[in-house]
Amino acid sequence: MSAGDMVLTRLGLRFGGRRFPCAIGKGGITNDKHEGDGATPAGIHRIAGLLYRPDRMARPTAWARPIGPVDLWSDDIRDPEYNLHVCKPHDFGHESLRRADPLYDLILLTDWNWPRAVPGRGSAIFLHQWRRPGYPTEGCIAFRRDHLRWIARRAAPGTRLIVSL
Repeated sequence: MSAGDMVLTRLGLRFGGRRFPCAIGKGGITNDKHEGDGATPAGIHRIAGLLYRPDRMARPTAWARPIGPVDLWSDDIRDPEYNLHVCKPHDFGHESLRRADPLYDLILLTDWNWPRAVPGRGSAIFLHQWRRPGYPTEGCIAFRRDHLRWIARRAAPGTRLIVSL
C-alpha cells in the first residue's frame, strides 16, 4: 500500500491522511461477486472516471465529465454493452445516472469488471453519496456528500481502491 491509496477498513475509508465513514453493499464484502448479490467486491480496484451533475454542482476537477439527461449504465448481462456507460434510448436493462435524488450527483467510477466485462460478474462499483449514514448500497461504497467531494477533488485516474475481507 502507498500513501495515495484508498483503503477500505471496518472503520471506514482511509485516504489522504483522513478516515471517512462509509456504507458498503448490503451483501457485505465478497471474493465471489456476481450481478445482483448486493456485495462489494474485494480486491484492488482503480479509479477509472469521475462523473458529476452540472445542474447541481460545479465541476469538481478538470477530468470530471458531466452527467446528462440521456446517460445510463448498462446492468443487463444480455447487453453487448454490459457494464458500460450507455445513452437513451437503450433496449436493455440499465440504471439512470441522472437520478431525482442526490445519490449520483457525484460518482467516482471504478474499474471493477470494466472495460471488458464478464457477464454476470457484477456491474459498476461506484463511489457515490449515501442515502443516510450506514444505509447499505447495492455493492457500491457510499459517503457523506462533503466527504465524497473532498475525496473526488484529490483522487485521480488510477488511484487504487483496496477492499479486503
